[in-house]
Amino acid sequence: MVERPGRVEGKVAIVTGAGSTPGPGIGTGKATAVVLAREGARVLLVDLYPERAEDTLRLIEKEGGEASVFAADVTRAVDCEEMVATAVERYGTVDILVNNIGRAALGTVVDTSEEDWDRAMDINLRTAFLASKYAVPVMAGQGSGSIVNVASISALRGDGTAAYSAAKGGMIALTVDMAYAHGRQGIRVNAVAPGHITTPMVMSVSTPGSRAEFMNTMRSEAGLLGTPGDGWDVAFAAAFLAGDEARWITGVTLPVESGVLSVTPLMMAPHLRGVPAPTD
Repeated sequence: MVERPGRVEGKVAIVTGAGSTPGPGIGTGKATAVVLAREGARVLLVDLYPERAEDTLRLIEKEGGEASVFAADVTRAVDCEEMVATAVERYGTVDILVNNIGRAALGTVVDTSEEDWDRAMDINLRTAFLASKYAVPVMAGQGSGSIVNVASISALRGDGTAAYSAAKGGMIALTVDMAYAHGRQGIRVNAVAPGHITTPMVMSVSTPGSRAEFMNTMRSEAGLLGTPGDGWDVAFAAAFLAGDEARWITGVTLPVESGVLSVTPLMMAPHLRGVPAPTD
């Protein structure tokens, strides 16, 4: 039997937001970093909170993978430039960049402040712009590379998060333009659009109790599969897009959302009505 090499065997990856918000479950950044390491990549774990990335590092090293932590505020150009330089210094190059930084908050255009709008753009979109700005020249210099941007179905469907949705929509547009601009340099650029997944970040904005459990069940029932999704599902998709198996895929957004974009809410009403609402 032929043993398959890892999907990204021998590659060097940078994952931003490689830690997770404290809480139950696993975030998309942590899961993606672990999966890439399992698939043979050496991973630079970038996070504003290095102690969170250290937890990811322990998971990777426990499984025999190779990674290291780099503390950075990826909204700052100087940190992004140093991040890429550190990956090159430690591992020799950059083959994969996963732009995973994200933070959502409820708010319409009426009740979102200018400060909150600017912060959403900085965290969700500026980070991808700056990280790519310094990673692309390294990839172009070697004639190959893969960038995976973590967007959201909030960019494609309304959910009352005006600033976050706009920023993620911008990330999808940025994905397409980067794929066009850098394709002939051997660089593929794609996006993943998670749906109603359950992660520590999602749980951090929910008060523990029956209401949170109700919303978790509703997330599952809203999809065609009727099953819960989590950070691992996003990670598997990102690892596929990052690897050579996706060598002829660029400029696309891959939904990871149990099919919620393929059906109208009305069609899922029987499933959603079947979930008992909390009484407290």
